[in-house]
Amino acid sequence: MSERLWEILRDSFPKLLEYGVKVTVPLTILSFALALIIAVIVALIQYANVQGLKQICRVYIWIIRGTPLLVQLYLVFYGLPSLGILLDAFPTAVLVFGFNEGAYMAESVRGALESVPKGQLEAGYCVRMNYLQIMWHVVLPQAFRTAFPALSNSLISMLKGTSLAATITVMEMFRQAQVINGRVYESLGLYGEVALIYLMFCTILTGVQHWAEKKLSSYGGVRA
Repeated sequence: MSERLWEILRDSFPKLLEYGVKVTVPLTILSFALALIIAVIVALIQYANVQGLKQICRVYIWIIRGTPLLVQLYLVFYGLPSLGILLDAFPTAVLVFGFNEGAYMAESVRGALESVPKGQLEAGYCVRMNYLQIMWHVVLPQAFRTAFPALSNSLISMLKGTSLAATITVMEMFRQAQVINGRVYESLGLYGEVALIYLMFCTILTGVQHWAEKKLSSYGGVRA
């Protein structure tokens, strides 16, 4: 490694890490929180077989899963202004990432809900719980333990996918690397450095996932 490249990487690493912590991580957390809310709502509607709403949910999942995330970002950020709807880049990224991942996570949550024995519902009614109480206190906790590994993988995938936000000018970690590279022209070193930081973040999340799975396994829900 040349002395010049080493100096560039040494100077750029703190900046890239800063943007990763201040922008990439919050973008991931907010998007995942939105996706989880959407996933639970969509899954519960399908689980309860609410006619009309169930069909709307299936169309939503069909459209989101059938179109590329990058196209969705462009449609919202560059397309909606033609209809008079203007959104800043960061909120656009949160909305698009949230709705995109929510469609995939909804299927994971729905499968987890359906894995809970129907007898749990009957047992809840026997102790005079209403439907919402049964779902909140009995079904959802068991379903969450079952869906936890899949949801954790979705979080890790979303963290990596936030790099696409650079295409709509969100100044996150990958976008910052592009800006620096535009000055120094060291693509291999800089993008390799970004990959290393993403790997660090994902390794931390994977460690947290394994720890949480072991904790959940003590309640009989997930095998680590």
